[in-house]
Amino acid sequence: MSKVKVEKSVLRGEVTISGAKNSSLRLLAASILTSENIELTNVPNGILDFQVHIDMLKVLGKEIETFEDRAYIKNDISTSTLEWDRRSIRNTLLILGALLTKSGFGKVPLPGGCQLGDRKYDLHIMAMEKMGAKVWEEDGYICAKVDDRLKGADIHLRIRSTGATENSIIMGTLAKGKTKVWNPHIRPEIIDLIDMLNSMGAKIKVNGQESIEIEGVEKLHGTNHKCIPDNMEALTFAIATAITGGEVEIKNFPLAHLEIPMIYLRESGLKYYVSEDRNSIIVKKSDIYPVEIATGPYPSLNSDMQPLFAIYGLMAQGESRIIDLRFPGRYEYANELAKMGAKTEVEGDMLKLFGGNKLNGDVELKSLDLRAGAAFVLAGLVSETPIIVTDYEQVERGYENFIGKLRKLGVNIEQI
Repeated sequence: MSKVKVEKSVLRGEVTISGAKNSSLRLLAASILTSENIELTNVPNGILDFQVHIDMLKVLGKEIETFEDRAYIKNDISTSTLEWDRRSIRNTLLILGALLTKSGFGKVPLPGGCQLGDRKYDLHIMAMEKMGAKVWEEDGYICAKVDDRLKGADIHLRIRSTGATENSIIMGTLAKGKTKVWNPHIRPEIIDLIDMLNSMGAKIKVNGQESIEIEGVEKLHGTNHKCIPDNMEALTFAIATAITGGEVEIKNFPLAHLEIPMIYLRESGLKYYVSEDRNSIIVKKSDIYPVEIATGPYPSLNSDMQPLFAIYGLMAQGESRIIDLRFPGRYEYANELAKMGAKTEVEGDMLKLFGGNKLNGDVELKSLDLRAGAAFVLAGLVSETPIIVTDYEQVERGYENFIGKLRKLGVNIEQI
C-alpha cells in the first residue's frame, strides 16, 4: 500500500496532458484482431492499468516495445487463454471479445477495476450470445466460444453502456455479415476506437446516437494511430488550478471532449482562455461558486468527474449538489472528506456539499477508487495542514506521472 503526503500549494506553470487511459486500453484490446504491426502514439505508458494490459497481451503472444509515449505491437496471438494470477482490470471483457472474434474462443479472468455500484457485464454476454457464441464462467474465468465465425446481428443495448458498445464494435469487425448496435454510447473514446479500426480496414459507420453499423470483413491489417488526450486528467488539472488560485497553461487539452463540464465550471467561476490553435487552455485565478450537476451519458458529465466537482463545490461559499445517475450513491468519498471537516449530506440519491469551510489535514484518506484518490490529492492542495492519501496505487492506475507533474507546478507532494 503506497501513500502520498500532500501540502497546501498554488499551481503555477505549464503541464501537458497524457494520452487517454480509457481510450488506450481499448486500442490495445483491438490490436488482438490483427497479426500485423501496430504503432500507437500519445499513449500513457506510465499508468499501471496500461502496463497491466501490455503484460496481458505479452502472455497472449504479442511482442510489445514501449518508448516514451509510443507502443509498438507485433506478432499474432499464440493462445486464446489469458492465464493470469495478478490484479485484473475491467478491460478483460474487451480482450475476451477480441479473442473470440479472432480465434473463435477466449478465456480471461473475471473483470477487475474500480468497484462502483452494480457494474455487471450482462450486456457483454448478451452481445456475444446474439452473435452466436456460448458464454460461461469457470474457476474465476469467463469463457466464450463460437463455431466457425461470429455472425452479424442486431444488438439492442437497454442502456448506453460504453463497454458493451465497444465490445459489439470489436466483435462486428470480423463477423460474418452486418452488425448493428442500437442505442450505443457515442463518446470520444469510442470514436477513437472506431477511427483506429477503420484505419485497419474495418467498415464501421456511426449514425449519431441512434446506431452503429459494422460490416464484417475477412481480415484487418496493421496501422499507426494517435491516441486522444485524457479528458479526466485535463479536468483534474483545470480544477486543481482554480481551487488553489493558481495559473497554469494546460497543453494537449481536449476542449471539444469537455464542452459541457467546462461550461458548468465556467458558469461556476472558473476562468480560462483558449489558445488560438485550441490545443491548450490557460486557467487563471478564479472565483469559485457552488455547482449543481447530474451525471449522464456523453456529452454530459460522466460519473468519474463528480468527485472532482465535489472538491470544487467545497471551496465555494454556499451549497453544491451532485446527483450520480449512472452509479447512484457513489458518495463514499464524502465520509473520508468528513475527516478533514468537510460538511456533506446524502439525501436520497443526492449529495449536498456545504462549502466555504476550511479543510484541515493531519488525517489519512483512503483512496476508495481511482477518481476518489485523485479528488483527495486535490483536497490536500487546499488543506490548512498536510494530509496523507493512502492506497495511492489506485491513482497511479489512471494518472501518468501525477506526482512529477504536480511538483513541476510547485506542489508540495511526496510519496512516503
